[in-house]
Amino acid sequence: MQNLLPFEKIERKILTRKEAETNPGLGCKPEDRKTEEIVNYGIVNIDKPKGPTSHQVSDYVQKILHINKSGHSGTLDPAVTGVLPVALDRATRIVQGLLTAGKEYVAIMHLHKNVEEEKLRETINKHFIGKIQQLPPLKSSVKRQLRTRTVYYLDILEIDGKDILFKVGTEAGTYIRKLIHDIGQKLRIGAHMAELRRTKAGPFDESTLFTLQELADAYYFWKEEKSNASELERTRSHATEKFIRKAIQPVENGINHLPKIWVFDTTIESICHGVDLKVPGISKLNDTIGKEETVAIMSLKNELVALGIAKMASKEMMAEKGVAVQTEKVFMQPGTYKLNKQG
Repeated sequence: MQNLLPFEKIERKILTRKEAETNPGLGCKPEDRKTEEIVNYGIVNIDKPKGPTSHQVSDYVQKILHINKSGHSGTLDPAVTGVLPVALDRATRIVQGLLTAGKEYVAIMHLHKNVEEEKLRETINKHFIGKIQQLPPLKSSVKRQLRTRTVYYLDILEIDGKDILFKVGTEAGTYIRKLIHDIGQKLRIGAHMAELRRTKAGPFDESTLFTLQELADAYYFWKEEKSNASELERTRSHATEKFIRKAIQPVENGINHLPKIWVFDTTIESICHGVDLKVPGISKLNDTIGKEETVAIMSLKNELVALGIAKMASKEMMAEKGVAVQTEKVFMQPGTYKLNKQG
């Protein structure tokens, strides 16, 4: 059976409150944005190398793309590799929604003494899957106090003497190095982490990874072709921009793990100014929304408008009145759906 993080198991259906058309002259489908815009309002899934900190990698991305700011989706130790989504410029705040999403890792645990495979598997299954108590390590950015974290799955992939290769899916904020240490303590033989690679961070996995060098190449070729192309060539298609557009994903990919609410064109402008979303402004919504859950407010063109906290469950939002979502973070720029732009 394939191991899945909690949000990957949810089958979300779309409920329709009221069918509506969207004005083609307002807004823009994410896939139709100009390359210049996605460079300043997108996400790149970096294959973090060994050596630099996550912050340094984010800084490298900033310099490569010549943008003013960037942000990453959760710290990886310098020695750890793998999935590190980096949000670009205007999209930077999207990482707040990724920080709390589940993570998956592949690790090598080195046992300090030999142990029977049956005992190893039994100990892991009994004590280290489900809710666990974990004390953050001495070198951590959080307060050092015992806290509860959930391990969704932990599968042993291969055993080579004292080296155990395993895959683990965890709640955000779970320290894998500490998890390995605790397994060693429970076995009474000791253990330490020999290798660690992150394979998932929320909706991002290894299928969309780009190295820093590949990102630098993509940006260079795009700039070169753009500066050398004639006006006719520039207007033909996105063909010459394919590489950079593959490397940089729309900001909307950063909320694929969240439930969504689609609103009318006429509702968007007020949300862009921080107004809470009321029930009459909703066209469609996912059926799994729970009260106090983080949700994504979307346009009918599937653009991210804002993130907010649901003040009702899905069923209640199908009614006629009340505040459905408390608006928290606005991403769409005011004026994008201002109706006097139609003329």
